[in-house]
Amino acid sequence: MHAYKKITPYLFLLPAILLLTVFFFLPFFQTIIYSFQDYSNDIYTPVFGTLENYKTLYHSPVFIKSLINTFYFLILTTPFLVVFPLFLAILINQKIRGKTLYKLIIYLPVVVSIVVVAIAFKWLYAPNGLLNYFMEILNLPAISWLSSPKVAMISVALVTVFKGIGYYMMIYLASLMSVPKELYEAAEIDGANEFQKHLTVTIPHLMPTIALVSTISAISALKVFVEIYVMTKGGPLDSTKTIVYYIYERAFENLDIGLASAACVVLLVVVMIFSVINILCFERKKYGL
Repeated sequence: MHAYKKITPYLFLLPAILLLTVFFFLPFFQTIIYSFQDYSNDIYTPVFGTLENYKTLYHSPVFIKSLINTFYFLILTTPFLVVFPLFLAILINQKIRGKTLYKLIIYLPVVVSIVVVAIAFKWLYAPNGLLNYFMEILNLPAISWLSSPKVAMISVALVTVFKGIGYYMMIYLASLMSVPKELYEAAEIDGANEFQKHLTVTIPHLMPTIALVSTISAISALKVFVEIYVMTKGGPLDSTKTIVYYIYERAFENLDIGLASAACVVLLVVVMIFSVINILCFERKKYGL
């Protein structure tokens, strides 16, 4: 009976361990193995033990451009998704009429499928779409939202921002509920105005949450795929092709599993670097660094 009590916690953990093993650890190690295999001659008998895939990526202009596009997309979306939802959360957290309705309206895009949102924006961005219709009313030139290399990535980034604002706002709202009201009262006694109260009380208290939102939004930006696939297919002129879309093309359109796996490993390294940067910037004290 005593031995059974010892193994009981592990029995409860067993289903999770099995799921992680089958759907995470096995694919993870398989991807690393595949990245050292050359499938260019025959997909059924690959050559193992070669660094050719990593050399190909290093000398590939398309992959380098995909990497640059990914960081560009990160810069376009992450700062906005960290700051603007925080502003909305602070605003809605005030005593205002109908704030429940405002929460529902802002959060509504989160529950809608990203495919539906991307298709809807693709219609809005069409040459004869609603946005260019308004441009015509204002006597402004029409914009090639998805067919101009300079504008296409910004157009796709707007979809990601629109989809994510409500989600991150709710995270901030949940954290705002834990801020002690006594701190605001003390700040008022010291003569602080609304802006100063949030700057000296709200922001420091929400730093762990800001770090969480920064990490989640950055990793999501690095893994963006659906918006690109639905709206631009990586075009025009590869201006919206990101790492994940490059991986999709190599693996499922060109059947080059080795090169796609090597790109996956590169993406893993990039995500790990951003995670370390997040720890150094926001959570250094937590880990004793």
